[in-house]
Amino acid sequence: MVSRCHGGCVAGPGFGCSSQRPARSQILYFILSGEVVFKTEISVLEIAKKIGYAWKELPVSEKQTYEAAAKIERQAYKEELAIYKAQLSPAQLLALKEERRQKLAKRKAMKKKRELTVLGKPKRPRTGFNIFMSEHFQEAKGISVQAKLKNLYEEWQNLSSSQKQTYQQLAEDDKIRYENEMKSWEEQMVDVGREDLIRYKNKTFQKSRVAPGKKTVGKVVSKERAKTIKKIQRTKASSPEIMAKLKTKSSEE
Repeated sequence: MVSRCHGGCVAGPGFGCSSQRPARSQILYFILSGEVVFKTEISVLEIAKKIGYAWKELPVSEKQTYEAAAKIERQAYKEELAIYKAQLSPAQLLALKEERRQKLAKRKAMKKKRELTVLGKPKRPRTGFNIFMSEHFQEAKGISVQAKLKNLYEEWQNLSSSQKQTYQQLAEDDKIRYENEMKSWEEQMVDVGREDLIRYKNKTFQKSRVAPGKKTVGKVVSKERAKTIKKIQRTKASSPEIMAKLKTKSSEE
């Protein structure tokens, strides 16, 4: 049986938890100085901003104290983590590595989602059921969210084709809205140099945005070679020796 410790690590039966990750110098400053006080009405984001601002205004001489303390904590954490891992079997080490990979992937996905939100990426189109659910969620039967969703799904299944048609048409309209907004958004992303955010199937529109006078060397050479080959093929002087030379030149390019 596998148990999960408060630090997010994986341990088998008979093993203790590894130490929690060491605090950074800014967090140590917050803990030791008591400059920021937790309040239930203050969000975590606001607290983080307050800590960041207070740390930014702190003199370099005072920062060094907390940075040195954070360095000591990091070293102690590494030593404790090494002792902890030495107790694990190969299977448990693999489980620990896989869990870390999943956590990093989830963190990366969340970071990407936040970035896209900041950049104003349009919301994905809703399905007919999504629109039906949003309209009837408040009066749906059930106390918990799961119960409400279950009842709404059953109601949706019992609707006739004509009743569903209204919501499906709204979904089609939303799909058109999404495509139009995405096209405009992707053009803006290309303008600011973020081609990596363009959907693969629509990346071809970038080529049409290239200035007519800007041609790559490879394209120019290919057109010139094609013209030369056509010209020789039209004449009677196109001997096997000439064609062989052209093929050699083509392979060299």
